[in-house]
Amino acid sequence: MAEPDGGINTESGKHEKDFLLSVILPVYNECTTVQEILRRVSAVDMRKEIVVVDDGSTDGTVEILKRLAMDEIRVFYHDRNRGKGAAIRTGLKQVRGDIIVIQDADLEYDPSEYANLLAPIIDGRADAVFGSRFLGGPHRVLLFWHYLGNRFLTFLSNLLNNINLTDMETCYKAFRRNIFDVIEIRSDRFGFEPEVTAKLAKHRFRLYEVPISYSGRDYQEGKKITWRDGLAAIYWIVRYRIGD
Repeated sequence: MAEPDGGINTESGKHEKDFLLSVILPVYNECTTVQEILRRVSAVDMRKEIVVVDDGSTDGTVEILKRLAMDEIRVFYHDRNRGKGAAIRTGLKQVRGDIIVIQDADLEYDPSEYANLLAPIIDGRADAVFGSRFLGGPHRVLLFWHYLGNRFLTFLSNLLNNINLTDMETCYKAFRRNIFDVIEIRSDRFGFEPEVTAKLAKHRFRLYEVPISYSGRDYQEGKKITWRDGLAAIYWIVRYRIGD
């Protein structure tokens, strides 16, 4: 079992100054949204670094990132598309912070909600926090079959890992940095979500969920995950329950 740590800082009113937040932002062909999402992340009033990993974009995203790179925003590049999990692994090798947040490069998730997402870690209750789209936050109404698929994958993950999440597939996940001294991420694509969930459960890290808002997009707006990724997620859920 993982040894629980105390809060980042228990002295009221000082916690936001006493830790460094690392935001890992995997990017693939998001030329229409990447500048705005970086503006929103930069606007969050926390001590932070932004680690962008471009995963072989071919639509002009690279040129935008080269213009935006600065001290707070560090950008790393894959020479070909390797997948979200591979981009997160690259980011994990570069982060310097105490807490890590995964941030998609589209505009579906709102960086202004970081404070709520991080609160259970900062005050010492949690080692990892999932932002749930199904706990009552405002969300855009989209496709029923996507919703049903998400709920089925979460159910299967819960069943095999003996946990009770409401949204395993959420992008918004926050972690203590030292978690990744214990677990190693191997998945290249969207298998990251079931893999990290299974390994957190296996090592008995303390998990929390908080409600988040969700401004989902459809395929005409650039959504990339497909039914094939859903089938792959079933494989990864079972695979990482059996063993690493």
